[in-house]
Amino acid sequence: MRPRRLISQLFPTYLLILIFSVGGISWFSTSALRDFHLQSTRDNLLEQGRVFRAQISNLFFTDDRESLLGWANRVTGIGTTRITLILPDGTVVGDSDENPLFMENHASRPEIQSALDKKDGSSLRYSHTLQKEMLYVAQSVEDESGTVVGIVRTAKALETIDEALHMLYSRIAFGGGLAVFLAALLSWGMARHISLPLARLRQGAERFARGELKRRLAVRGSGELQALAATMNQMAGQLDDRIKMVVQQRNEQNTMLASMVEGVLAVDHDQSIVRLNRAAGELLGIDPELAQGRPFAEVSRRAELQRFVDHVMASDEPIETDLVLRQAQAERFLQAHGTTLADDKGDRSGALIVLHDVTRLRRLEQVRRDFVANASHELKTPVTAIKGYSETLLDSGISEEDRARFLGVIVRQADRLQAIIDDLLVLSRLDGNTEGKPLPLEEVELRPILDAAQQDCAVAAESRGIRFKVEAPPLHMKVNSPLLEQAVVNLLTNAIKFSPLDAEVEIEVAKKAHCVTIAVTDHGCGIASKHLPRLFERFYRVDPSRSRMQGGTGLGLSIVQNICKAHGGEVEVKSALGKGSTFTISLPSS
Repeated sequence: MRPRRLISQLFPTYLLILIFSVGGISWFSTSALRDFHLQSTRDNLLEQGRVFRAQISNLFFTDDRESLLGWANRVTGIGTTRITLILPDGTVVGDSDENPLFMENHASRPEIQSALDKKDGSSLRYSHTLQKEMLYVAQSVEDESGTVVGIVRTAKALETIDEALHMLYSRIAFGGGLAVFLAALLSWGMARHISLPLARLRQGAERFARGELKRRLAVRGSGELQALAATMNQMAGQLDDRIKMVVQQRNEQNTMLASMVEGVLAVDHDQSIVRLNRAAGELLGIDPELAQGRPFAEVSRRAELQRFVDHVMASDEPIETDLVLRQAQAERFLQAHGTTLADDKGDRSGALIVLHDVTRLRRLEQVRRDFVANASHELKTPVTAIKGYSETLLDSGISEEDRARFLGVIVRQADRLQAIIDDLLVLSRLDGNTEGKPLPLEEVELRPILDAAQQDCAVAAESRGIRFKVEAPPLHMKVNSPLLEQAVVNLLTNAIKFSPLDAEVEIEVAKKAHCVTIAVTDHGCGIASKHLPRLFERFYRVDPSRSRMQGGTGLGLSIVQNICKAHGGEVEVKSALGKGSTFTISLPSS
């Protein structure tokens, strides 16, 4: 598609501006004139109404309807003003143009409603009685106590106003059209005057684009165009000097910008820092602004990273290695990529180092290995027992008593295996919710969820004489009821297992500023502080032998943690040896 010339863009724009401007002014003028005439007519009707009201107010005071009707008939045909006399209930008792017996109740008319409020009311609308547009003005007639006893309404047809304005509209339209025509001719000349010098500048710019930088543009025309031509001539003189510098900067910038997602470190041939982005500064604990221009060995003081930089500077090929940075609290694992930088002559000018933090990946890999090992061990134990007792049952020489005992062991181990598998499936589903899948929530009351959890644990609690003490004010919030119930059941199950006989387990619900907490407290043996950081890991047990004897799978607390995360909350534990433990679920209140 061929681009439009400047003159073909300027002239239509000017023309449209003129047309809209003249049209807007004409519309505003005609609207103002019409409004002026309407206001004048309204004021005239208001003044006439005051005169009429003074003449017939006594008739309204005495409620003399026949006299009111007679007065209205006498003014019929006098002038072009229509007069209507109306009672406060909207009944028409007199009209100068129509028989009031055939007129409907006027109480709903807007001007009548304003008059009943002791205000001068007016309305502009179509009259179905007279079949024409009318302007109505209504005024109230009040007795000495201020009570409205009647309404005098004056009205006039708008035909006379429209006829008077029609001729004026025609003159305004003719004058506006003539002004647009003359202004269009002037706009065409102005557009030509602006576009011709710009066309000459465009031709000069095309020469610059072809590499003809020695030939300069003619400096003439308006001040702005002369300044533009001088600037373009100056630009042409500087382009040749800057091309070489741009090539070198482009090589460096492109290499660095391509790797800015990770930590990026650039050094020159003396190993002084040329560029250090924020990610690299956070990884190495360096302030990028303070490190600029300083030797890398002075800023970093990390021998393993310094050796890698030396290796990159001495090599002609890109280098990749794994680094371990030991920090105050933990180790940080980095994947380092290095390559040399070259100047515009191809000589080696420095090195570019890209650092990728893989600490989280390494930790996740370790968690995965631990989980596989623990899961294999937990699943192997019941499978081994089932296999062993099943092989024993194949021996026909065992007694019925031993056979029944062996079958009981097989059933218990199968139940344990099923419990482990069920918990693993729950964790798998919860992992999907914590990774972005929406968790279905509904507005419910918390107390029924706590009661259901107590019922699920009632048999186990009664067997050990455990009593539940619940303090829960009436609260409503959005939760997934089955999952929250399961989390509370898991906490109550642990509290029952590790509480002494005939003890009490407390459940307390509290409303805080931005969350709701559910705390489960037991008074059992407690947990040593060294176990608390790992307490919510999968298959982690404080006392493995005791947990297995009591039938635990090692996944209950991990399930509680994942349920809280799926709700956008968290779970915390406070415990002391010999004093018991308190597990607190915190869920957002909104």
